Amino acid sequence: MELEKIAYKIITLKNEDLALRDRLIQSGQLGTGYNEEMAALHNRNAVVLNEIIDSIGYPTIDKVGKEASEAAWLIIQHSIGQPEFMKKCAKLLATAVIEGKANPVNLAYLTDRIASFEGKPQLYGTSFDWDENGELSPKQFDDLTKVNQRRKSIALNTLEEQTQIMRAQAKSESQLPPTNSEERNQQYDEWRKKVGWIK
Repeated sequence: MELEKIAYKIITLKNEDLALRDRLIQSGQLGTGYNEEMAALHNRNAVVLNEIIDSIGYPTIDKVGKEASEAAWLIIQHSIGQPEFMKKCAKLLATAVIEGKANPVNLAYLTDRIASFEGKPQLYGTSFDWDENGELSPKQFDDLTKVNQRRKSIALNTLEEQTQIMRAQAKSESQLPPTNSEERNQQYDEWRKKVGWIK
């Protein structure tokens, strides 16, 4: 398949993902656990993208253009039921960043996402969740000063500024903290075990 067709295919997958997300926001279902329809779509997209990556390598800007490269990253970010695929992509993306062919911010988000699912501290503080006070806050990270230094090195705002942005976004999307945090955390851990993030 020529690269133009591949780019179009990747963008189409992303658009399907975002269309479903919008529908879930409209119906008030986005913040109520991992929606089954969304999980199925994310897994399907990961399978298709994995086949593309096996044939052309990581979809860098020089191969598929900026829009499709960003779309591929979004699909990878959302393939949370596929730990091995996400880790494989993180390695390929790290190489692409070193070669100057991919955005280091994308690598920061992907690295943090993997760390969070594995129960490890984030390096950039990009993954957020509801805290015990019902506020949207960064998930576990190593050290605020170091996190902000790393964020600055890739031209991101401070973690404090990002926290305000994330909280405002959750409000605008009518996302609410879980009614039963303990039950939600238990379901989250069961899900992580089931898909292979933790043992």
